[in-house]
Amino acid sequence: MGMSVDYFAFFHISIIALTLLLLLYNFFMREDLKISIAHLYPKLLNLYGDLGNIITLKKRCEWRGIEVEFEQINIGDRIGVHDLYFIGGGQDKQQEEVVEELYSHKDNLLSQRDDGAVFLGICGGYQLFGHYYQPHGKDKLQGLSLMDAYTIAGNKRFIGNVTVETEFLTPKTLVGFENHSGLTYLEGESKPLGRVSVGNGNNGKDGFEGGRYKNVFGTYLHGSLLPKNPHFADYLISLALEKRYGEKIELSPLDDKFELDAHYSVVGKTY
Repeated sequence: MGMSVDYFAFFHISIIALTLLLLLYNFFMREDLKISIAHLYPKLLNLYGDLGNIITLKKRCEWRGIEVEFEQINIGDRIGVHDLYFIGGGQDKQQEEVVEELYSHKDNLLSQRDDGAVFLGICGGYQLFGHYYQPHGKDKLQGLSLMDAYTIAGNKRFIGNVTVETEFLTPKTLVGFENHSGLTYLEGESKPLGRVSVGNGNNGKDGFEGGRYKNVFGTYLHGSLLPKNPHFADYLISLALEKRYGEKIELSPLDDKFELDAHYSVVGKTY
């Protein structure tokens, strides 16, 4: 008596085997992903643990097997082509030391912005992304005009936790710690990162925090920002990969239990 053949099972197993072969082929034959990150003037603009943002970006790439090319840009260095540029915060003195040098790279950085490069600026760096910062009793510090915004020195210091409700992230909230007296106002096509539910945000009046235009993002949130907001870090990484490869690339998921526990522990807290 001959042995019967289950053709349906055979077909099903063949499909599974073919799928596995294709996955293995894509794994070994695809180009390894990488992004290039530039940290602008870390010796002068790196208050309140801003380096943690760089560490977060690098680690979240490395955990996914994404290679990171990293360069620190200091006074006197040329600024090459990168996928993501980061600049931290500093006091007026440090901004004054860096502003002339930074402004000399304005045309290059505007070109990079229009080519899809990602920018993240924190506090003093955020202020220099706009048209200018006007300190008390001193000349204006000319900004890069990466976004349509300006900042003037205020008389009151905003200090404390901040919770922001966004419209472009999941989860929708951003959390951080603000410590600034500068009052930033958005104009034109620049949009806020979101609306403040706790804290003061850009100026304590309009209810907005941070700014964004194209792939340029600025914020007053320290803490560091990205370790407690892993979803925002991944959003920036995704934009940087899209800039490099010209297509959207889905990031593999990470276990963010501890990061999100930290995030939600601060949501809605006033101090």
